[in-house]
Amino acid sequence: MSAGVLPYTVEPHPVTGLYSGKLGTWLFLASEVMLFGGLFSAYILLRVGAPEGTWPTHEEAHLSWKIGGFNTLLLIISSVTMVMAWANLKMNNFPKARMYLIVTVILASLFLTLKISLEYYPHWHDGLKPSTNVFFGLYYTLTALHGLHIFGGIVVMLYFIGPGAGLWKTNPEYYTNRIECTGLYWHFVDLVWIFLFPILYLMN
Repeated sequence: MSAGVLPYTVEPHPVTGLYSGKLGTWLFLASEVMLFGGLFSAYILLRVGAPEGTWPTHEEAHLSWKIGGFNTLLLIISSVTMVMAWANLKMNNFPKARMYLIVTVILASLFLTLKISLEYYPHWHDGLKPSTNVFFGLYYTLTALHGLHIFGGIVVMLYFIGPGAGLWKTNPEYYTNRIECTGLYWHFVDLVWIFLFPILYLMN
């Protein structure tokens, strides 16, 4: 579908002050807030209501704050590189913007690799599965859902790095807006992890 088919793909709508893609992204993120908000609330209520001694400690849960902290750093840096990609597009520097998108994908992929290899795999090897107890049921639900969002972001970025990059030649402003919307989504995904990290790794 060409950019001309949809109205306000570049210029802001006179009523909302936002172009269509950005408005749609904010509405989507609002639904995501409700999704993760419900899961966070469930975790907190079940944690507070758990009988004394039934909730696993960090040692029992085999969760390392060092691994979680390093992954947090990776996502924070990836948010910076995403902003740099968008900023370079605004300055009409596509090669540098593409480079920053590639770095963002690498950081996100490293996050998933470390999560799976250093946490998921050892947990399953030790028999710590979603059915083990309430904590691990919530742990896998929260972190796996977040991981799916990370993977989705990687797929979108790879598209704009690869076949979707052709839009830059035909309609650079529209392409820049798409990267901005991708960035908004990515910042939300990073923000979710910033809440997950202390709840799962520091306050357990």
